Amino acid sequence: MPWHRQSTTHSASFPFNTLNPSAPGVFRQAWGLCHHEPMRVDHVSYAAEKDGVRATADRLAAQLGVRAVNGGVHPSFGTRNVILPMAHERYVEVVEPLDHPATDKAPFGQAVKTACEAGGGWMGWVVRVEDIAAVEQRLDRASDEGHRVFPDGRRLDWRQIGVHGLINDPQLPYFIHFLNPELHPSRAVEVEPEVNISGLTLAGDPARVREWLGLPADKTSTVIDFSFIAPKGNAGLLSVTFDTPAGQITI
Repeated sequence: MPWHRQSTTHSASFPFNTLNPSAPGVFRQAWGLCHHEPMRVDHVSYAAEKDGVRATADRLAAQLGVRAVNGGVHPSFGTRNVILPMAHERYVEVVEPLDHPATDKAPFGQAVKTACEAGGGWMGWVVRVEDIAAVEQRLDRASDEGHRVFPDGRRLDWRQIGVHGLINDPQLPYFIHFLNPELHPSRAVEVEPEVNISGLTLAGDPARVREWLGLPADKTSTVIDFSFIAPKGNAGLLSVTFDTPAGQITI
């Protein structure tokens, strides 16, 4: 897909932060569990631009009026990220490849490397599921283990599946299941942000996405609007709209 480089303004760097589940306000509602949704939009991924993951994340954060916090290294995939926590237990992930053999071996590392080498931009969207085994059975493949370790020694673990689908048809999300959701990346700040993801615009076919998910795309969120346009080239995630205190912003 064409990786859409955004016109953003430079801003001062925010200090790195780490997840702190014991901090006030951090134990927010676990939406996937409390609402009994079979799957829900979890996050969107943005490939770092030429000046790297931190600078890219800081520009996006400045546009949206949120804080960018350090995510960390994904050893299984040869990547690292910076997180922009959002409301409704969602987040924006800004990601870049490492100079490591795992990058070229793992499908996610390959996807990130390709996107960054093309200039960066929106890479895809990700759906959170509570029953990863059901997705494995439906797709007839095993999920991959992912993890990262915080500076204080805590470890976030998850499993993901469907990155090959993203690579071959970038309108399709991949699926993720968090093994310890109390450390979900959206909780990397003490107070839930007022900014939320409110719209995804995809070049693609809603019927194809429905076939992949097993349900319509708009059933993965009650607050996100999905817009599909006919591709003028490759399919994929074209833009993301955010509701902010200053109004709607589309990147």
